[in-house]
Amino acid sequence: MSEASSTEPQNAPLEYPSNKYAWTLLIFLTLAYISSFIDRYVLGLLIDPIKADTGASDFQMGLLSSAFTWVYALFALPLGFLVDRKSRTKLVAIGVFLWSAATIWTGAAKSFTQLFMARMSVGVGEAVLSPAAFSMIGDSFPRERRGLPIAVYSMALVIGAAIANLLSGGILKWAETVGEVTLPLLGQIATWQLVFIVVGLPGFLLTIYFLFTKEPPRIESSPRDGAKFYDAIVWAATRFPTFICFVSIFMCMVAVAYGQFFNAPMFTRTWGWKASNYALINGLSILAISPLTYIIAGKLSDKRVAAGDGAAPLKLAIFGLLIMIPSASIAPLMPAAWMAFGMLCITTVGIGLVSATGVNALLAIVPGDVRGFVVALYYFFISFIGGALSPPFIGWLNDAYFDGEGLRYAMAIFPIVFGLIPILLAPLTLKLYKKELAKVMSLKMSETFK
Repeated sequence: MSEASSTEPQNAPLEYPSNKYAWTLLIFLTLAYISSFIDRYVLGLLIDPIKADTGASDFQMGLLSSAFTWVYALFALPLGFLVDRKSRTKLVAIGVFLWSAATIWTGAAKSFTQLFMARMSVGVGEAVLSPAAFSMIGDSFPRERRGLPIAVYSMALVIGAAIANLLSGGILKWAETVGEVTLPLLGQIATWQLVFIVVGLPGFLLTIYFLFTKEPPRIESSPRDGAKFYDAIVWAATRFPTFICFVSIFMCMVAVAYGQFFNAPMFTRTWGWKASNYALINGLSILAISPLTYIIAGKLSDKRVAAGDGAAPLKLAIFGLLIMIPSASIAPLMPAAWMAFGMLCITTVGIGLVSATGVNALLAIVPGDVRGFVVALYYFFISFIGGALSPPFIGWLNDAYFDGEGLRYAMAIFPIVFGLIPILLAPLTLKLYKKELAKVMSLKMSETFK
């Protein structure tokens, strides 16, 4: 099925696979990532219907979002170790199958407890995808041509969000005239349950592709003889100031992105928009803004790196951070819905710049043989702190300080809470990153002249 094989002799000279193979693999990895983000994002669009059926509070809904993230972050670490040593395409196939089945389980759940367990199960499946994907992308594209492929893959975040909006909006509009739905085996189910079942089904087709395709040869990602599980932890620990400053930018981006979990109910409660209308308008706006942002960021990153500016991906991420935090904080305080929505479109640009360039910047300073685990460690931090904390924090802030009636104010506060420290650390982050990049370049030069 593929011209790239992972079974070549270790002493054979390895070359990057053909563009056709590399981009085909990238397209399917991106489709898998889109599928995973549709599942994650759609929950936020269905908050009020789920609350109505389960009696949950905003804080509990925030916990429901985090149930996925906690498991995702924890399982990413051991799975990242496997990514450096086992067949990455087979691991992805297993992961896609598991999260697709768990998404359908979400739609079949009959109580809040079952929902919580289903969301945790989704996290197990999705945890393997990005460590495996970035490891394979690193072995499929040389460094100076890696920015655009990583941006395309990362673009799945917003494409998934757009499709989730459009799909949910369409089904919710349809449900306004139909009500409950009856399915074989499941019987009568609510419309929000149907959304999860529809979202989960396409993953089984992607499972087949990854089950039968071969992974690219391990050009940069072959583990050293005697490499241990803790090698990546040692790598990060000996560079703790650099790693934690670097990760703080992307923890903040994930916090803001996951905080948009409450956007649909905020527009409903503050300005009277129906969730279905918000979902359709937001989906179209994301499609209009985000793909272009990601492609520009990826191409600009490649152009600057090829010109000798190795820190260009991180510089673009910092620029995105400075756009994202003020706009996300100001948007909920706007007097009119369209003004708020316009400000959030600016936030979308900022999120795109950060998301498109983050892992590209990371891969430039991480040894190939621990790449899968370090990427998993990166996702552990940004998911566990950024993704897991922001939805419950917003729900708690609204319930505790605004009596459940001030969601817009909680939404205005949380970007500052998560963004202030990364912004203040940005100059130090860039300085430390440049030092680490210089070490890597020096090592490569010395190896070249051996």
